[in-house]
Amino acid sequence: MAVFTEVTPSDATALLQALNLGELIELKGISGGIENTNYFVTSERDGEQHQHVLTLFERLSFEQLPFYLHLMRHLAAHGIPVPDPVADAQGEILHKVKGKPAALVNRLRGHSELAPTADHCAQVGAMLARMHLAGRDYTRQQPNLRGLSWWNDTVPVVLPHVDAAQAQLLRSELAYQNHVAASPAYAALPRGPVHADLFRDNVMFDGGRLSGFFDFYFAGVDTWLFDLAVCLNDWCVDLPSGAHDGARARAFVAAYQSVRPLEAAERRLLPAMLRAGALRFWVSRLWDFHLPREASVLKAHDPAHFERVLRQRIAHPLGMDGLDTADRAAPDLATHTTATA
Repeated sequence: MAVFTEVTPSDATALLQALNLGELIELKGISGGIENTNYFVTSERDGEQHQHVLTLFERLSFEQLPFYLHLMRHLAAHGIPVPDPVADAQGEILHKVKGKPAALVNRLRGHSELAPTADHCAQVGAMLARMHLAGRDYTRQQPNLRGLSWWNDTVPVVLPHVDAAQAQLLRSELAYQNHVAASPAYAALPRGPVHADLFRDNVMFDGGRLSGFFDFYFAGVDTWLFDLAVCLNDWCVDLPSGAHDGARARAFVAAYQSVRPLEAAERRLLPAMLRAGALRFWVSRLWDFHLPREASVLKAHDPAHFERVLRQRIAHPLGMDGLDTADRAAPDLATHTTATA
């Protein structure tokens, strides 16, 4: 989250009136994240205060946004704790503020756990599986816009900004991921709507219990295994080194599988998808770091972190056999080694 477009109190008041949410009490810009403009909005109606999050979309279009907003509504209706977009009198949940597409959603209770325990990881794992199953009958379609095709387009753009060893790793890992994506095993992976960005700061806990997933604006239709891998690469690694944390990973995967057991193809390709998740965020952070957009409130992420995670995933493949060694069932994909020099 960030502030690229300044929203004035009068702008917020006009939206609140259109949504019948009462009078504006407080409007506060949110730092953190790098894609959209975000504000906390507090309003009062009939003596009761209400807290929401206002998002102005800086890159996503009016045509793309219904996928994300209606997905949140769909998941909320299926019992998944996610922000529910507020509709106007005509039932429209996509609005316009400062000439840009915008949405107002309820603010979740609690706070993010930035130093999660195995218990936190288990709660997220189980809810992630529930979310995947709840999305099976969601009918809108939109690909993961930060998927393989985006990596293929973006890696050449960031290569001039990295050193020779990093460039070699980017090229070789991208070639490997294209190889994996062309395999029959990858084609067999189950798919559906995924969050694709479910990091520690996109989950809320209240009193130690999971209270919600939020920030669905990287969501798309992709493999559920990729979504799981993205989570494992954040929730279950040591942040300074990027190394695997076995206890947290076992808790996360066991809880996920208690709701939705992984299929054979998923078990084979977990090491490859962990590498894919690391590559995706290394590339995007390189892009945002070296080609930034202007914002009045913006907190850039360190690209080096996901370079470390990727190198760890290559040097120490994490398979389903005890979650500490590569699965030997697929040596052509799961244990392929990319040069890191």
